[in-house]
Amino acid sequence: MDKICIEKLRIFAHHGVFENENINGQNFYINAELYVDTENAGINDDLDRSVDYSKVCKLLEKVMTENTFKLIETAAQKTAEAILLEYPLISAVDIEVRKPEAPIEMDFNSVSVKINRGWHRVLLSLGSNLGDSRGYLEKAFEKLRESHYIRNLKCSDLIITKPYGYTEQDDFVNGAVICETMLSPHGLLEFTQSIENAADRRREIHWGPRTLDVDIVFYDDEVLSDPDLIIPHPDMHNREFVLVPANEIAPYYRHPIFGKTVSQLLDELKKQ
Repeated sequence: MDKICIEKLRIFAHHGVFENENINGQNFYINAELYVDTENAGINDDLDRSVDYSKVCKLLEKVMTENTFKLIETAAQKTAEAILLEYPLISAVDIEVRKPEAPIEMDFNSVSVKINRGWHRVLLSLGSNLGDSRGYLEKAFEKLRESHYIRNLKCSDLIITKPYGYTEQDDFVNGAVICETMLSPHGLLEFTQSIENAADRRREIHWGPRTLDVDIVFYDDEVLSDPDLIIPHPDMHNREFVLVPANEIAPYYRHPIFGKTVSQLLDELKKQ
């Protein structure tokens, strides 16, 4: 991917843990790498098909000077978010916030925080079989749609399915969402769990009744396994209630381990 680079942008601002830093201020330096496909702009010599780096610099200055953050980690996060939200052509950004006047009583050149943030394609599966199930799912769709961490949201129709695993319970209402998010896999997990918690989700019986279940099925083409999160969802290929709504909105999303599309996985499951 092409990059537009901004180096050592000096901004006088008021960030820091200590009160005197917030009052007196100091110089910060921003390095930014903007991931943009510049081929079209380059061929046509047309700025409208690229990103105006002078405006990006003004945006960086605005975020840094109109806020007071304790941490340069926060300054980096907020500047990255602002760029990604303001410029749809930017797929990802590397941000470094340098603080050469940090309150360190030793000889040093600078301290800094470097982060990478970008948009990632995600497939989510949602289900409910307690209370107002359709209402819970519609509310979840709404919360996803309203979040500035989410864009290009597409929702499936809702379907009624029989329970899976623990069968002594009511039928489920299921749906799926495909979208882009700037959250990391674990950041997305925390966000989806907050949506579940807002619906009074309780984890009392494995595969048991629930007001709302929001599962991360795919995250880009990542393969991830740790105690808190497994991606792709380990049992999605055996679940018609996942594959049917997913096939409606993302039939060609390819499983990064099996190498098969959602449509192919659904066809195989129906033949079993």
